[in-house]
Amino acid sequence: MELTREQLAKYLDHTNLQPNATQEDIQKTCMEAIKYNTASVCVNAHWIAYVKKELENTTVNPIAVVGFPLGATSTNAKTFEAKTALLDGAEEIDMVINIGELIGGNDEFVQNDIHSVVQEVHSKHKLLKVIIETSFLNNSQIIKACELAEKAGVDYVKTSTGFSSAGAKVEDVALMRKTVGNRLGVKASGGIHSRKEALAMIAAGASRLGVSATVKILSEN
Repeated sequence: MELTREQLAKYLDHTNLQPNATQEDIQKTCMEAIKYNTASVCVNAHWIAYVKKELENTTVNPIAVVGFPLGATSTNAKTFEAKTALLDGAEEIDMVINIGELIGGNDEFVQNDIHSVVQEVHSKHKLLKVIIETSFLNNSQIIKACELAEKAGVDYVKTSTGFSSAGAKVEDVALMRKTVGNRLGVKASGGIHSRKEALAMIAAGASRLGVSATVKILSEN
């Protein structure tokens, strides 16, 4: 797949989720995103109001993560976190599912957990992506997670937080795309460090990429 730098940039959620990120670091992330005109800046919810202000009068969206990175907070906590981030200016929410409940086979809980956040996000006409953390899952669990997310009404399914044992894999992205068809977006994130890797994820079916190596990727020929 051949994409111009400008086209590839619009696949990228330029990400800084480091717990030790300072305001200066977040500002640098925003300036890089504006320079390259990426799809978004993805940060922890604390920074959303600041990022929203930094990205004013640009086409770059602010994204907040919710239930991050473990997904094991309560449904009420995730819903409130999403509500607060939206009030602070988030245009998209990336939420982590309850991975343990998925693996344990508690499908009803997982779907309801997601749906509660879906209702909050969609009531503000914003987008919700659901992180299923593929490194913990086998193929049948990846399929199940995607099916439950779709039933719950999400806009995207996403591979990874980038904080687990492994990030996105081409074969997982392809399986997720096969499962959701063209009905949902698929976001690959974690461990994407080069233009070649980014293009491989897109070829496998990713419609968005979460990357912190944005400058490196977009500087490569």
